[in-house]
Amino acid sequence: MKDRLEALKQEALQELEQAANTQHLNELKVKYLGKKGPITEVLRGMGSLSAEERPVIGQVANDVRAAIAEGIEAKLEQYRKEETERKLRQETIDVTLPGRARPAGAIHPLNKVIEEIEAIFIGMGYTVEEGPEVETDYFNFEALNLPKDHPARDMQDSFYITEDVLLRTHTSPVQVRTMQRMKGSIPVKIICPGKVYRRDDDDATHSHLFTQIEGLVIDKKIRMSDLKGTLQQFVQEMFGKQTQIRLRPSFFPFTEPSAEVDVSCMMCGGAGCRTCKQTGWLEILGSGMVHPRVLEMSGYDPEEYSGFAFGMGVERIAMLKYGIEDIRHFYTNDLRFLQQFVHI
Repeated sequence: MKDRLEALKQEALQELEQAANTQHLNELKVKYLGKKGPITEVLRGMGSLSAEERPVIGQVANDVRAAIAEGIEAKLEQYRKEETERKLRQETIDVTLPGRARPAGAIHPLNKVIEEIEAIFIGMGYTVEEGPEVETDYFNFEALNLPKDHPARDMQDSFYITEDVLLRTHTSPVQVRTMQRMKGSIPVKIICPGKVYRRDDDDATHSHLFTQIEGLVIDKKIRMSDLKGTLQQFVQEMFGKQTQIRLRPSFFPFTEPSAEVDVSCMMCGGAGCRTCKQTGWLEILGSGMVHPRVLEMSGYDPEEYSGFAFGMGVERIAMLKYGIEDIRHFYTNDLRFLQQFVHI
């Protein structure tokens, strides 16, 4: 029986030397070390041996099993190394080759302008507030002194979802929500950036979707001069210290008195050119003192508190700042246009 085991060992090791791949090795492992293999068969016959022979044959059988198992593992390790080396040769990277350049991304020009405007007003002590783009008729119109039969509603052709729900036409509802949340406490000093929607034909200067930033200040003894000073500081930081403003009387249902705000043309310095239509001025935003009725509906006593509000179109500011003539450039994702702002 001892000779039989030694013969099995030699036979197995010879076959291992000739094994061509890992599949062949796994087959040899089953053949010699499996439950139906010859070593197991020899061990089953140990019952016929004497008590003195059993431990000797058992030890030999274990040695033979261990030698075959080690031989299989050594051969498997050899194949693993060869496979690794083969893959390394195939997947070698030539680090001397030039790399593939990937174009650098950049902040969209509208976002650049929004961040710049926010930074200016935050520097003046304002906080940034946001609100829902799907708004109720109450917050979008009624709380801003625009009841359902008010003719000024025709100024803003709206996208209605239901009779009382619509896509907001301005960010003024955020001002109302903020005032009602503060429940009459002061001061209120906020700006409200966000997308707004109006039923408008898209052309070089109009879009059905655009971005507004509105501002609101409420406190005691707020005057029109505070509004003018705030806007003067804003435009000079946005367009340069040489920029001047002028206020022209206007009408908005939620402010009284109301004013359109013009800035001196940055293209000609106010001398008159094609951009400003020879007037020397460019309109940029609307503003005014908060209407007493709006204050009252939001929980502020108009006899004790006053405030001012203003609203600007971000696209309009960006077009003036960067000399862009068509608002549609902001939304067409033309890389030739966007790449101009990578280093600005």
